[in-house]
Amino acid sequence: MNASEKSVQNTSATSAAVEISIRLGVLALVIVCCYLILKPFIPLVVWGIILAVALYPVYHAVNTRLGDRRKLTAAILTIAALLVIILPSIQMAGSGVDGLQALNDTLKHEKLKIPPPPERVKEWWVIGNKVYTVWKQASVNLEATLQRYQDQVTASVKWLLSTAVDTLIGVLMFAVSIVIAGILMATARNGGEIARHLFVRLIGERGADFADISEQTIRGVVKGIIGVAVIQALLAGLGFWIAGIPGAGVWAFLCLVLAIVQIGIGPVVLGVIIYAFSNMTTLTAVILTVYLIVVAISDGPMKAILLGKGAAVPMAVIFLGAIGGFIWIGFLGLFIGAVILSLSYKLFQVWMGDESEAVTTAEESAPKSSADYAI
Repeated sequence: MNASEKSVQNTSATSAAVEISIRLGVLALVIVCCYLILKPFIPLVVWGIILAVALYPVYHAVNTRLGDRRKLTAAILTIAALLVIILPSIQMAGSGVDGLQALNDTLKHEKLKIPPPPERVKEWWVIGNKVYTVWKQASVNLEATLQRYQDQVTASVKWLLSTAVDTLIGVLMFAVSIVIAGILMATARNGGEIARHLFVRLIGERGADFADISEQTIRGVVKGIIGVAVIQALLAGLGFWIAGIPGAGVWAFLCLVLAIVQIGIGPVVLGVIIYAFSNMTTLTAVILTVYLIVVAISDGPMKAILLGKGAAVPMAVIFLGAIGGFIWIGFLGLFIGAVILSLSYKLFQVWMGDESEAVTTAEESAPKSSADYAI
């Protein structure tokens, strides 16, 4: 090959490299622009997908009873889910507004009086003496006590207002996600085919197995985290109601929120126990305490039973992914973290040479009917 031919070949190679670089640059620019345009809607769509996957077994059962009327079934489930979310939120907001109005009227007429603390408050472990002192001061001169702790009171009020606004925004976003989930369930079959085709394009012929793992992981997290939180909140709320705790519904809702975000119902249970020993008979307070402690520690066994049930990966992998994802990006990370770590675990199995075991596990845990592959 002479010098001129080499020069032409080098020029062609350079031109091809430049052309490929330009195409990749334009493609990257288009992807970034699409991301920036869709960024406000990504959390809503992701939540919609999660809800659609979690609710699809219910959707399939109802749709079968209605004679395969997919749009009607999706509409019924969407309306029912919206009512479950919106009605308690309206009731809670109304109770909060009424409470603030009553407090404002009491302060205007200077009728707010703090009763003196009972002597047994001093016997509370660690905090008894300090609580008794502050409570005693507030009962004697509430205004002076509030002025003394003005910074703490101001910070607490700001935190409550910020939390209330964030909760309202979260409820609205969740309502929109429910509507998106209804649309996805109505078009579930096409959506499921697209998802599996995408996994096949990314991973190869094993892509369908990984799509099934993602589906099972999402449902496992829903059962093991949200399901356990709902059960705990219902049981705690039942105990509050039977014992006659004021605002039992509000405290049960707070238990639900704390359990979902993995703080646990302990803070609410502790406050209720303190109230019980201060205002109830010893026997009633002891019975309520034992019951609430059992409810509070029941999340561990329930998660062990529900979180990894039917999953193609160990429960520990799903749990670590859910908790790590929550610490990383918040509540949505419960699902994203669990799915990512589960898929990574399967990819690691294949890389280590356990491909046959990974395939067998995925096949055994996969849904058996064609309808279960819709999402």
